[in-house]
Amino acid sequence: MKNPIAERITDFLKHYPPFSSLEYSKLLEIAKTCRVLYLEKNQTLFKINDPTHAFFYVVASGAIGLSVTSDTDDVLIDKCDEGDILGLRPFFAKNNYLMTAKAREESIVYAIPIETFKPYVAENPAVLSFLLESFASNTRNPYDKNNKGKLISENVIYNDQNAEIQYYQPIKYTRNPITATPVDIVKFVAQTMASSKIGSIIIHEDRKPIGIVTDKDLRSKIATGLYSIDVTIDKIMSSPVITVADNLSIAEAQIMMLKHNVSHLCVTKDGTNDSEITGIITEHDIVVAQANNPGVLLKQSKRAQKSADLKEVREKLVDLIQHSLDKNVPINHITSIVGEINLAITKRAIELAIKKMDTLPPAQFAWINIGSQGRKEQLLLTDQDNAIVFEDVEEEKYDAVKNYFIDLAEKVTRTLNKIGYEYCPNQMMASNPLWCKSVSDWQHQFKGWINAPAEKGVLNNTIFFDYDFVYGNEDLVDTISTTIVEETDKNELFFAYLGADALKNPPPLGFFRQFLVENDGEHKDTFDLKGRALMPLIDAARILSLSKGIKNISNTISRYSKLAELEPQNATIYESCADAFAELLKFRTEEGLKNETDGRYLNLTELSKLDKVKLKNDFQPINDIQEVIKNKFQLTYFT
Repeated sequence: MKNPIAERITDFLKHYPPFSSLEYSKLLEIAKTCRVLYLEKNQTLFKINDPTHAFFYVVASGAIGLSVTSDTDDVLIDKCDEGDILGLRPFFAKNNYLMTAKAREESIVYAIPIETFKPYVAENPAVLSFLLESFASNTRNPYDKNNKGKLISENVIYNDQNAEIQYYQPIKYTRNPITATPVDIVKFVAQTMASSKIGSIIIHEDRKPIGIVTDKDLRSKIATGLYSIDVTIDKIMSSPVITVADNLSIAEAQIMMLKHNVSHLCVTKDGTNDSEITGIITEHDIVVAQANNPGVLLKQSKRAQKSADLKEVREKLVDLIQHSLDKNVPINHITSIVGEINLAITKRAIELAIKKMDTLPPAQFAWINIGSQGRKEQLLLTDQDNAIVFEDVEEEKYDAVKNYFIDLAEKVTRTLNKIGYEYCPNQMMASNPLWCKSVSDWQHQFKGWINAPAEKGVLNNTIFFDYDFVYGNEDLVDTISTTIVEETDKNELFFAYLGADALKNPPPLGFFRQFLVENDGEHKDTFDLKGRALMPLIDAARILSLSKGIKNISNTISRYSKLAELEPQNATIYESCADAFAELLKFRTEEGLKNETDGRYLNLTELSKLDKVKLKNDFQPINDIQEVIKNKFQLTYFT
């Protein structure tokens, strides 16, 4: 008997990938199980954090908008039109939806049952490839020429390269898992699983896998009475077990699980079942791996309820940085992502601190990060540097308002310290009354630094010229930025002092091109990567940006990019400085992650010859940029 609705669905689907790869008869069988959904304008199909559905969806007519939440606003990031697929998450992940799907006009959507479609995916590589590429690249259609590579993620600042970080990095899994032999009794195997808090156990002979038993087997075969709890484990095991080789990526693990319709993979020495067991991969491992993607970490930051929650995010961020470096992702992309997540962590710490205060803030204020945090160059867990700007208030209220913000800052800095950001040894923190001021006081402070640099010690406080707005009223920060631009404009004395300071550290090579290392102290014979190589480039970018009146750009690489745009005659030098800074920052980050330090001091004996050559090549731009500073500010006599 004909089914006109199913035939109509089939005739529609056959024109769009991946359905176009299927035979008409098979597509018709799928269509018979589909549901047809009618959505009115603004009706929601699924929302962020909803549990995943048993269906994925194809737009038959109309348009479905996909949006994420940025702070409290819904941000539309894509629109699915006729033939586009959405809601693929249940195929590849068990955690909830990461976006909202809502009809932008009256729409008809076909809901295709995932369980019905899975067998066709497993037997058709073209279909599997399409779905995996769609999900892994976060595109609604990887073959869409107009939108290829367009990101659909938690935060719209990320590009498809970050999706590659997530899905093509090696998956972490349990090594040397607990195993059982086929003659072990179910009862004792179950007790072992319970005491070890594991959901599966591999059955082996001579350390070679022959089967697997999961919680599901115990429920469906033992709890139902199908088998006695006293039988041997081989009676209820699933066999054969799916085996894979080491160094499997997340994407590859997802493919294997989907292809074989399993939730566990056994890792062996050579990837076959005739080889020794070395590990086990579970669906949970895939979910955990996905939890380290930037969008998820941002979401976790926003929802954190205590410092321990934020500490967990920061620890996951370390893994993200390491994986990004392993994948050779450009360091400027890493700093951009990490900077946003660090900012989100700080912002949430402030929100939690405000909740702990007896009253709401008595005046408008802004929290700013300064130094490396202000430049969004803090990849390692170094100390915190921050400040507070609050609006001008009546003189009689000033002390009370300032004391409120100092108390607030103490709570915030304490939380940040618990997360892992050490207190600044020089007390350059918002909890220090010196760095918690009204707008007018901050304007006065900067005017003093700028117009009397020698007297006011601006050279010790250049850190305050590298700041980034974090929370509150950004207009207060803009007011200070305007003051800095006005006061530094054509201020020859200020730039003379600042320029001389920027020239204090020449390229760190001796007469015979040997590295200049520390002569004594705790770090004797090591190379000070921060002081001798990174800081000269940071200082140069700062003074040149200030001299050009560049506002709201504090990141060193971004500063050099802007300078190259404004001064084409020096563009080659600025671009070389940006490249050198990026490589030096990568050196420091790798050193810090390897030794769990701030990465400042390099042991040159541990570097390869190639790395030493790279380092020395990065020093030439320091010489070039210092020559630019000498000429621009006529500093021959200062040096």
